[in-house]
Amino acid sequence: MTLPDPYRTVGSASFVEFLASVHPDRLPRADGISPLPAPHGTTIVALRTADGVVLAGDRRATMGNLIAQHDIEKVFVTDEYSVVGIAGTAGLAIELVRVFCVELEHYEKIEGMPLSLDGKANRLATLLRGNLGLAMQGLAVVPLFAGYDTARGLGRIFAYDVTGGRYEEYDFYAVGSGSVFARGSLKKLYRRDASTDDAVRIALEALYDAADDDSATGGPDLARGIFPIVGVVDEHGSRILPDTEVGPVVEAMLAARHARGEVLP
Repeated sequence: MTLPDPYRTVGSASFVEFLASVHPDRLPRADGISPLPAPHGTTIVALRTADGVVLAGDRRATMGNLIAQHDIEKVFVTDEYSVVGIAGTAGLAIELVRVFCVELEHYEKIEGMPLSLDGKANRLATLLRGNLGLAMQGLAVVPLFAGYDTARGLGRIFAYDVTGGRYEEYDFYAVGSGSVFARGSLKKLYRRDASTDDAVRIALEALYDAADDDSATGGPDLARGIFPIVGVVDEHGSRILPDTEVGPVVEAMLAARHARGEVLP
């Protein structure tokens, strides 16, 4: 079987450019449609640590005044040294993350080396710019990207706007409907010399504070065993912490808040 010409043509190392030439309909973008009711992801927080970076998100997806899903996943490992969290239109955001992951893998296979962290952040900005038409119709995607820069030996955080603008944040950041409350919490709790364990606790505290004031942000659900998703990136790589690690930290946080009279029994 002979492959079609586009598959045999030498081009760039961008999977997105290749897909646009072969199957543009497979890209997470569209034009000329009206906004439809769709689940939206809410709050994501990220903070630098002494060893790298921690990125965490709540588990609630909303659709107007309804809770569309109690346990949606909003934090994903994108490659060996980076993670991304999503806020905005959930379906488009998840599809964009999948394309982004393939883009990074494709580049590494073609070029024989991974993209730099700045290069990864720029590629994600390009994908967002391609979604501008939908964003202008109310179907926006706003990710928060974080990774470990192996060349510089430190964690870095990148925020975006719906036009694809890329902005590096140097200590901590939050996106989504509860971001104002989460950032206020991070301002009080953040320490630049925080260990990874301390940073995980601080991220969970910020998400709890956001859920306390923002109805679209979900707090930990002990009855269902639903906890925030936490991603960690350091010199050893990127990983999502299992619930067996996150759960005890959440329970200890709630117990401390109850002892201070902040949480009802």
